[in-house]
Amino acid sequence: MEPAVLETENLVKVYGRGANRFDALKGLTLDIKRGESVAVIGKSGSGKSTLMHLMALLDRPSQGVVALNGRPVSELKNKEIHKLRNESFGFVFQQFFLNPNQTVLENVVLPLKIAGLSKRERNRRGLEALELLEMADKAKNKATDLSGGQKQRACIARALVTNPSVIFADEPTGNLDSKTSEVVENILFGLQRDRGITLVIVTHDDDLAAKCDRQIYLKDGLIVAPEQSNTARSEAASSGEPAPSGQEATEPWAGGGSTASRASELGKEGNR
Repeated sequence: MEPAVLETENLVKVYGRGANRFDALKGLTLDIKRGESVAVIGKSGSGKSTLMHLMALLDRPSQGVVALNGRPVSELKNKEIHKLRNESFGFVFQQFFLNPNQTVLENVVLPLKIAGLSKRERNRRGLEALELLEMADKAKNKATDLSGGQKQRACIARALVTNPSVIFADEPTGNLDSKTSEVVENILFGLQRDRGITLVIVTHDDDLAAKCDRQIYLKDGLIVAPEQSNTARSEAASSGEPAPSGQEATEPWAGGGSTASRASELGKEGNR
């Protein structure tokens, strides 16, 4: 049996206080084995995106333990957590988070730039990732030149440049048509099969979830049996789980900061 790459124990996440208190997770325990694909399923507000953010070290729990390769993350300093996240994890989101003022290659190599690699090395690795995704011919194009499917492939290339052990995908096909969605899904599951990458996929899509090795159903911040999850296939997929009040979406490569604040920095980086 493969060892657990990610573990949580009695995980609790609370936002706000008093009348504004929201219990996003209520004592959640699970483990994810190395090389498996896991779908996290639930309605908006079920806690699935909160769980992903905690496992991906994008946020800290109110209580409980998150462990990576058996080591509790609480033992690490912030600088160590940022480094570990940048080296161990890749991210693919429904929103592409591509800087329109930069080339595709510049967008793809951003995690390597943050990690301090030389321009020559990061471009080499970025082009390798784009080649794998059949996007090398778009390396010099601006992100705005790409179709939706090409943008998501560029995002997968960006997720791969650090050679991650885990890829977190939050509604990775949510903005794509069915044909393009199938291409993206085949790429992700191919990476799991060929490279042994662990996939954690947050989704409303039962068809995508069924392709994973395992499905975890959440309801009201707890893991429940499938029949309790109320995620019937006939439901219209919603647009994604909103961040709780007061929380901003963050880009994972920079160790925190709001999307808006990072956008300005990315524009400056593209001119260096």
